[in-house]
Amino acid sequence: MFIYVSGVDGKPSGQRASLDFYGDTIALPCEYLAVVDYTGPLSDESIREFYERISATDYQPVVEQLLAYKKKNKPDDWLFYQLIRKTAETASPKADNYYRYTLYKWFLLNKTGYDANLCLAGDKLMFYVQSNDNIYDIPYHTENGKQYVCLNYHDYVSIDIVNHKLHKVEVDIPGIKTSFSYKLTHMPNFAAGDYKEKDLEFNYRDVEYRIKVKTSDKVKTILANYPVTDYRSYFDMPLSKGTYASLIPQLKENIHGMNVRDGVDYLMRFTRYAFAYEADQDNFGKEKHLSAEQTLLYDHSDCEDRAALFYYLVKEIYNLPMIVLAYPHHLTIAVKFDKPIGKAIDYNGSKYSVCEPTPQRQDLPIGKVSHELRNVDYEIVLAYEPN
Repeated sequence: MFIYVSGVDGKPSGQRASLDFYGDTIALPCEYLAVVDYTGPLSDESIREFYERISATDYQPVVEQLLAYKKKNKPDDWLFYQLIRKTAETASPKADNYYRYTLYKWFLLNKTGYDANLCLAGDKLMFYVQSNDNIYDIPYHTENGKQYVCLNYHDYVSIDIVNHKLHKVEVDIPGIKTSFSYKLTHMPNFAAGDYKEKDLEFNYRDVEYRIKVKTSDKVKTILANYPVTDYRSYFDMPLSKGTYASLIPQLKENIHGMNVRDGVDYLMRFTRYAFAYEADQDNFGKEKHLSAEQTLLYDHSDCEDRAALFYYLVKEIYNLPMIVLAYPHHLTIAVKFDKPIGKAIDYNGSKYSVCEPTPQRQDLPIGKVSHELRNVDYEIVLAYEPN
């Protein structure tokens, strides 16, 4: 993306900034993206004044080009929001004026068709977007029966938003609005140079296997502030093309000639033993679900992360029916084979065999639950049935 960075209130600065969005270049057909200054104080009146002034600038070509990119490339909403963030950062750097940077994101997100609003919590400017997804670890508020999820809570992690009185800023922004979805159905096409090779080693039936997988730190960047959503959003999140091409053919080659049971057993033990275990609180300082690709990328992972990776691999390679079992402090997977193995779990008239992808005190085979969980109740939180 190429945009001209201007001075205060639309006066050109003469500088030209280049913004690369994961290999795509968007040439904005406008002379410049005007910077409307915001000096506060933070209030309803000053925010409405900012909106009136930026609405009077020549912003439409910028919005049109953002929408053209969206129409052509069909990015998921979360990825499109990353483009909004980069556009706002280029026009109004976050480090220079956080309020103004946030107002730019809010303005551009609204003008590209989303329902975003602002709330004040003392000297904090909270930025929300309407979403119907289940979000668990960040604040939200409801208005007219609609849920609005906070997009910038990571900038205010020390604030007790639950007990902090919020005041919504009323600004009338016309246009048809759509709900924001956190679901990711595809990753960007990263360049070959964005990947680095990682060795994953484990033992299966007295044979040492070394899997060379390519991962990209750009996945960390994209998902750095991604919230805890429902399990399906994480479990269905795909691998990027480079990671997929480096991993899946190797696994298929290694299990070639095995029957389905042994092949799934191989994938289970790869997921169980090729990664070091660490709880989220120790690893990240908070609850954080990882997708299959993130589990490959990070050096440590917990039961939820391994379950996501194992689920993805079985689905991609064998496309077998699966259910996800949630215990009070553990998550695991059960797979439907032609014939059940071990003590089966009944679900909707079918029998599923537990495949434990996380290290336990015992070396559990397919169909066996750890001794600690045998008499513990569980909930089936996700079911997959091939089409």
